[in-house]
Amino acid sequence: MEPEELFETPADAANDPRILVFGRLLGAANRLEFLLGTALEAEVGIEHGLYELLLIVARAGDGGIAVRDIAQLRVLTSGGATRLVQRAIARGLVSRRNSPTDGRVQLVELTLPGSEIVRRASIIHARGIEKHLLDVLTDDQRALFAEVIRAISKNAAAALPVMP
Repeated sequence: MEPEELFETPADAANDPRILVFGRLLGAANRLEFLLGTALEAEVGIEHGLYELLLIVARAGDGGIAVRDIAQLRVLTSGGATRLVQRAIARGLVSRRNSPTDGRVQLVELTLPGSEIVRRASIIHARGIEKHLLDVLTDDQRALFAEVIRAISKNAAAALPVMP
């Protein structure tokens, strides 16, 4: 059935279960980002977006990660990823070097202070995740939620175009 046939009124559209579930997902993510981000800034002095960059770099390991891969993972333009990396460099949290195999590629790695911030911030972040997300779910709901979020995230990542 075409959406135009389903929505006779704006209220019908606004109350469509598909639209409601996505709105709830987005609203929950926004609220959690605010709560968790506020805690990171207050207790560690780092904004949530910068913390997420550090996590991406930490997951990449010792070889570093290309700025273009950061852009894809964070759903940023290459310019946006470059600015984020530059902010982290200015704070001494990451370093950037040319790839040994492709001089056009810049690899980003954690510095020792960046590694320390990841460890400290992750304690605060994990505590907030437990309090605001996991503690409201039963054990079965937690396992199901993790599985469902992984599937949704994987599907959305596969549908993304290469970020410019």
